[in-house]
Amino acid sequence: MEGIGPLEKLIHKRRSIRKYQDRPVERETILRCIEAARLGPSAENVQPWRFIILDEPQLRLRVAKKAFSGIYLTTRWAAKAPVLIVILAKLDIIANKIGAHLQNCQFYLLDIGAAVQQMALQAQELGLGTCWLGWFNGKKVRRELKIPDMYRVVAMMSMGHIERQPRHEKPRRSMEEIAWFNECR
Repeated sequence: MEGIGPLEKLIHKRRSIRKYQDRPVERETILRCIEAARLGPSAENVQPWRFIILDEPQLRLRVAKKAFSGIYLTTRWAAKAPVLIVILAKLDIIANKIGAHLQNCQFYLLDIGAAVQQMALQAQELGLGTCWLGWFNGKKVRRELKIPDMYRVVAMMSMGHIERQPRHEKPRRSMEEIAWFNECR
């Protein structure tokens, strides 16, 4: 990867990790990743993201058992990650309700997407692996953690020291397929 900068190298290297070493992640390191998310952009600077960091093994396993059961069983590998982060949205009346109605877009999802990607890249830079999880039982997670109604459970992220890097790169669409100058093809 000659001629590309450190950020590009990081982006090229980042993968969704599903195999973690059985060792804890220091809280200072986790908080550096959360800080990267905190600095993400958001519509009207609402900063809707909130994070519940599950690093206490008994609680993490209890929540994972609820989150990754039934039809969500395919995600049960995430229970072995030393850290699970529950990603919440605190919805704002103006940016989220009025903006969503007028623009037909849930801006909080865009905001959280940007923040979580920054968190994943920071984790990668610090030598950690992550996987963004959307397939889990959010209702059971809400009940288990007693999350108030003012927050919407949006996603989860597994995090830990990488046990095994994926063997091959997944194919990506070509630049010609996804980007055009001055026209839509």
